[in-house]
Formats: sequence, structure tokens, C-alpha cells
Amino acid sequence: MEAPTDTLPPKRPRRLLFYQISVLLLTFSAYAAFHASRKPPSIVKSVLGAEEPSSSSGGGGGWPPFDGPRGPHRLGELDLAFLSSYSAGMYLAGHVADRVDLRRFLALGMLASGASTAAFGAAYWLGVHSLSFFVVVQIASGIVQSIGWPCVIAVIGNWFGKSPRRGLIMGVWNSNTSIGNILGSIIASSVLEFGWGWSFLLPGVLICVVGFFVWAFLVPDPENLGFEYVAMEVELNVPGVDVAVELDQANGERTGLLGSKATTEVDSTMAIGFLEAWKLPGVAPFAFCLFFSKLVAYTFLYWLPFYIRHTDVAGKHVSHKTAGILSTIFDIGGVLGGVSAGFLSDRLDARASTSILFLFFSIPALIAYRSYGSISMQLNIGLMFLSGYFVNGPYSLITTAVSAELGTQGMMRGNSRALATVTAIIDGTGSVGAALGPLLTGYISTRGWNSVFLMLICSTSFAITFLIHLAKAEVRNKMSERKSTSTLTNTI
Repeated sequence: MEAPTDTLPPKRPRRLLFYQISVLLLTFSAYAAFHASRKPPSIVKSVLGAEEPSSSSGGGGGWPPFDGPRGPHRLGELDLAFLSSYSAGMYLAGHVADRVDLRRFLALGMLASGASTAAFGAAYWLGVHSLSFFVVVQIASGIVQSIGWPCVIAVIGNWFGKSPRRGLIMGVWNSNTSIGNILGSIIASSVLEFGWGWSFLLPGVLICVVGFFVWAFLVPDPENLGFEYVAMEVELNVPGVDVAVELDQANGERTGLLGSKATTEVDSTMAIGFLEAWKLPGVAPFAFCLFFSKLVAYTFLYWLPFYIRHTDVAGKHVSHKTAGILSTIFDIGGVLGGVSAGFLSDRLDARASTSILFLFFSIPALIAYRSYGSISMQLNIGLMFLSGYFVNGPYSLITTAVSAELGTQGMMRGNSRALATVTAIIDGTGSVGAALGPLLTGYISTRGWNSVFLMLICSTSFAITFLIHLAKAEVRNKMSERKSTSTLTNTI
């Protein structure tokens, strides 16, 4: 009796699993290194912007031109230089990533990011005090840093398919951002006492080392190893859009991978246009929601250590080093928040509704942190963790599982080359908000931190409004499914 043609030899699935795990680890490490190299500006902000005289160690005084009353404004402008170039670069990077070798493009972006991070730190030893130098370095850093996210999402999209646990898997994998923030905070804070230049140099070296591993070992697409397509039916649930895609039947190992061929004659190697990607259902609402969500998340990323350093807790001010390490509590909460959001969205099969739920609860969490965080260190840590949990949950969900689903929905008919473009549109739009938040904080904080938190709460409210229509569509779909199931059961 002949064996079924769709049965794979026992060693073949194990070989596929080995490469999938290696891709997860390499892309996780790569983007964690990107975020670790982004963290130093927030850690050294309280040192650069201090109003007391500079110390010889560079660990306790200000650094012209960031010291003095206008220091916070200039530090905010520095954040704007990085994040605005990052946002603009994201659209270009996504367009390029769909057309070039992802392994080389990602590795080159990492090496260039390491060089730009180290260049900022070199100003400490060279005694550079020119604002234009720091602005140029941050602009260059933003451009090369923008290469990372579209590349890693495209690689993940090539290797992993539409799984019923995609939200959970992506939530766990996307903890790379928070892990990178934590790692960057610890590294930058631990060497701050030796001079703030070291806080940039070491993360710059780290991303270069990981970049060499990516260049040597990353396999960006299963097709590079000869894995073929497999028959399967994928149901892509975009809020308000029900699409079923029947994929080609073929013997091979590529079970459940994004980017599988569809029955419709479409060249899956042809990249989607920028405007076409904007017209995909769900892309614009999630992109604008991320604009405001990322504004909140990146305000914490760039200003939380500064806020902790300049806010008394139980009547005392903590040191620069302690403030940097304490800020990691927010990212630890973000790790669990991203995983929880992914898990919950899988169970509910409702990305927009899950995002709204987390955004809604982040508002009281932010109010509580600002109002009661100064009472005691324990309460400060607990409320900071809670804020990170709810703020980073939807941010993590939208930038991973949602981006991947929107980039592979039915109208694309298996065109995996849309992944980087759609990811770049969503995260690029979010990065515009990320640029705006830290800039506004630099100006508003001089009037008081209550105004900053009011801005964050308003931004969260706007983020919710962009998803209300999609959430309503999800609820209607669920009610319709239940009604159909009930009718079918009664008929039987």
C-alpha cells in the first residue's frame, strides 16, 4: 500500500523546526540589540541635562549644550532628530527590504547602528559640545536603526504561518523590545559612573557582535534551504473582513508558513506598492492607533529615567544609576503585557478589542503612577510595572501579530513581499508619534510633570477612538457566528 504523498519523512519536520528555532533566536537577539543601543540617550539624559557643574568623571554634572534651563528642550530636540529620521527611514527601509537580501540588509543596518551609537559616545572623550554634531549623529542613527524592524518581521513572516496561537507566539517573541530596553538600561547604567561615553560604546559594540552572527547564520527564507509549499487552508481574520484563502497543493515541508502560494496566478516575489498597502483593510486604523500608542511608549522609553531621577520617592531622590535601573521595571511589565495581550487576542480572536481593553486600563494606571508613585518605593515600583503592562500590551500586539496578518490578508493572495511594506507603514506611522512624544515632553516637563501625564492620557484616548469601528465589527462578527452556530444546532 502506497504511503500518503503528503507524509513527510520523520527527520524533515525536525530539520524545519531546528531552522525555525534558530530564526526566532537570531531575530529576537537582533532586535533586542537594536533596542539596547537605543536606550543610552534616556539613561544619560539626567547627566547631560543636569544643572550642577560637570564632574571630571562625567557621572554627576551637565554637559554643554544640554545643561542649564534650556537643557530639557535640547534633549527633546535630540530625540526628535532620531525619531523623525527613524520614522522617515522606516517607510524607505520597508520598501527596500521587500526587494533585497534580508540577511545582508539587516546585518549592515546593525553594524551601521553600532557605529552611530559609538560615535555619540565618542563625543565624551573628544570633548565635543556642538549641538549640530549630536543632531547629525542622531539623524544618521535613526535612519540605520529603521532597517531593523521591517527586516525581522519579514523574516518571521517567511518562516511562520497563520497559527491559532500567532498572537501568543508573537507576544513572546516581541518581548525582544523590552528585553533590549532592560539590557541597554543595565549596561548603560552600570558604566555611567566611569563616564557617559561608555554608556554608548558598550551597547554599540553589542549590536555589532550580534550583527556578525546575523550575517553568518540567518536564513531569511525557507526557500533558501529548499523547503516547498504544502496544501492548507488559512483563515485570515482581519477586523471587519472575513477572508478564506485556499492555498496550492504541493508536497513538501513548508507547513503553515506565511507567504504560501495561492491558487490565483500572482507572482509572490512581486513587492506591493506603498499606496496599495495603505488601502489594505485595517492598515490605516491600526497605523494611526499605533501613532498615539507609540507616543506614550516612547515617552517612557526616553524620559522615564529622567523623571525618576527628578521626582522624589518617599521624600528622597535616587541616583542617576538607580534611576536607570529602576526604569527597567516598566519594561518588565511590558514583557508580560505583550505576552498577555497576544494570549488574550488569540482566545478572543479579536485584535482590535484586545488592544482597546489594554489601552482603556492604561489610563487609570498612568493616573495612579503619577498620583501615588511618590508615596513609597514599593508603590512606585508596583505602579510603574502596572503602567508598563498596559501601555506596552497593545503596542506589542499591533507591531507584530496585527502587522503580519494585515500584510498577508486575502487580497494579497499569498504575496509575502507585502510584509515588510505593511510593517513599515504601521510602525513608521507609529514612529511619527514616537518622535512627537519625547519632543513635547522636553518642552512640557519644564511646566510640570502633571501636564506630561495629561498629554499621555489624551494620546491613549485618541488611540482608542481609531479602533472603535474595528472593535464593533469584531463584536458583530462574533455575534453573527454564534447566531449561525445556534441556528445550525437547532436545525440538526
